[in-house]
Amino acid sequence: MASTVGVIFSSTNDENVPELTKVRSKGSIPYGGRYRLVDFALSCMVNSGITTVGMITKNNYQSLMDHLGSGKEWDLARKEGGLILLPPYSDESEMLYRNRLEGLKGASAFLKKCKEDFVVVADSDAVYKLDYRKVIDQHIKTNADLTLVYHEHEGGDINSYIMLDTDSNGQIISIDVNQRASGVRKHYINVFVARTSYLLNLIQTSIARGYSSFSGDILVPAAKTGNIYGYKYEGYYQNVDSLQSYFKANMDLLDKKIRTELFADRDIYTKVNDAAPAKFSETAKVSNSLIHDGCLIEGTVENCVLFRGVKVGKGAVLKNCIIMSENYIGDNCKLSYVVSDKDVAIRNGVTLAGCAQKPYFINKGMHI
Repeated sequence: MASTVGVIFSSTNDENVPELTKVRSKGSIPYGGRYRLVDFALSCMVNSGITTVGMITKNNYQSLMDHLGSGKEWDLARKEGGLILLPPYSDESEMLYRNRLEGLKGASAFLKKCKEDFVVVADSDAVYKLDYRKVIDQHIKTNADLTLVYHEHEGGDINSYIMLDTDSNGQIISIDVNQRASGVRKHYINVFVARTSYLLNLIQTSIARGYSSFSGDILVPAAKTGNIYGYKYEGYYQNVDSLQSYFKANMDLLDKKIRTELFADRDIYTKVNDAAPAKFSETAKVSNSLIHDGCLIEGTVENCVLFRGVKVGKGAVLKNCIIMSENYIGDNCKLSYVVSDKDVAIRNGVTLAGCAQKPYFINKGMHI
């Protein structure tokens, strides 16, 4: 493994999931009963031997700080390197960064202090498990300036995708930005590798020339004149770019094959929160669901993901729901295709229903 430093954006395209990012950054969105989205990019880096990671913050990052702490859960509580939270502005400015390029400029002081030869830059808005060592190996073998990781899949609902075209050798020959995808395309998943010195030079040159868009001003022209390669990631990948995709990402965990791919072999680390085991009363009926610590189930739960500390009352029926931590579901409630944020209380007898394309969402702390 070549010496490598990691940089993770904790807030990217937060506006695409406003329901979940009102009170938190995108990276700290709860997922799968006990995880946060940031756990995947961060765990992939740790499992790839990266021991210095800079986390670029922006808005609503209190929950992110609470979750990450000192980085102990990821073995990043170290005297040298480890997990370093980076402010959302540069040394020269007190303004929040407005785009990815300005965010990287703010992180340039951190990168200048790093002795590592290579840097992996990733977002924290997707569920996947990638060995970054393979990307770096290819980057070195091809002598690339940049290596962009892509995944082949159908397009989504928003116009914020970057799609790549590569030749037979894997070199990127064109990049399309902000276009709707038709059919299966090569989607850039906002993970790239570069030499640290190359990235620092790229940042300084871009700022000096007044560039504002990393994708439009740097990647698109570089595909025509530079030495940029693509790395194909073939495993499970789900970007969280809408409430619908968040619902799908959680529902996918009910598929044993996907669950095994994500959590077997190499661990996805997260903050440990010890709690009593889940309790099931004599009236409980549970099928094809993930039920986590501290839950009390007295009703019926089918095809659901229940986070820690959820109480489901007698006679209640939950189908195809995602219920976050510390929810109280009253007796005889009927919930179908519901996504409920943390600390919600639903009184007895309430019926709520959505659909897979548009789940019914309940804001954090609401009483219904």
